[in-house]
Amino acid sequence: MKLATAPVRPLIAVGTGLAAVGAAALLGLPSLVMAPETRLAAAASAPPEGAYWHTRMLNQRIGPRQMGSGANRYWVVEQKLSEKWTAPDGKAWSGYRNAGAYPKSAADRKAWRHDGSPAKWTRTADGQYVKLSTEPDKGHVGPVRGNDDKFFLAGQRLTYDEVQRLPAVPNALKSWLSEAARVSRVKQNNVDQAITRALVEMLYQLPAPKNVRAAAYQALLTMPAVRSQGESKDSMGRAGAALSIDHPKAVQNNGLTIKDKTDLIVDTGTMLLLSESLTTKISGKLSFNESSTQTILEAGWTNTAPAVPALP
Repeated sequence: MKLATAPVRPLIAVGTGLAAVGAAALLGLPSLVMAPETRLAAAASAPPEGAYWHTRMLNQRIGPRQMGSGANRYWVVEQKLSEKWTAPDGKAWSGYRNAGAYPKSAADRKAWRHDGSPAKWTRTADGQYVKLSTEPDKGHVGPVRGNDDKFFLAGQRLTYDEVQRLPAVPNALKSWLSEAARVSRVKQNNVDQAITRALVEMLYQLPAPKNVRAAAYQALLTMPAVRSQGESKDSMGRAGAALSIDHPKAVQNNGLTIKDKTDLIVDTGTMLLLSESLTTKISGKLSFNESSTQTILEAGWTNTAPAVPALP
């Protein structure tokens, strides 16, 4: 396994004893001699189960401002589809499509009808510029540029084989991510947040083996800001384990206090993330909330070639 001290620098071998130390010294970079439990075996990796690791996601966003005019104000849900296909050699393609906005609730639909049932919005109720439509657009698909044909995790560029050999033991995986945070120069007070984020990403973004994803889930349960919330269902009706992540500090910005909270639902059978919701509460001169939910419609291997995202 290799750890990069910065995205543009060469990767440094880890777990090869003095060879790693010597290479680091020659490059003028920190030595990365890691604990034995974090070293990755050089055994052959399992072959990929398809042509692409594929994710298909629906993002639904509400707020922070209402639409309409006068007494006829209402919330709308913005919808965007995104897909990504990554071949085992790291080459990737992405597709995006606006899937159309719609009034959030029955009360919002009533206010929308009283507002003339607009199919497009260019201004919010308080005059802010927006560009929304009830009609989906045509979408687009194309290659991802500048990813250097690698998979990304915790600031590191990994090959397919290196992803397969990530630690499948929770504590060892956390140690590896902690070391990755160190060499990526993550500030000490942000290390836990960086590790938590990386563990979530491992549940759907990378073609990691199921036992590695299981280790990521178990490690996630031990992180300071993560709480188990029992069982829940996502917007598609799929059941899974519910987790919440309380972001440690509110952010002060221009007289406003901004507080974020993340909610996850994980399928503990497949060890794949089903949904991730972010709620932002803003208070101060203005008070309003904003929420967005990313539902992972598909995550896994496919032989289907990249194409413009189909509507759900």
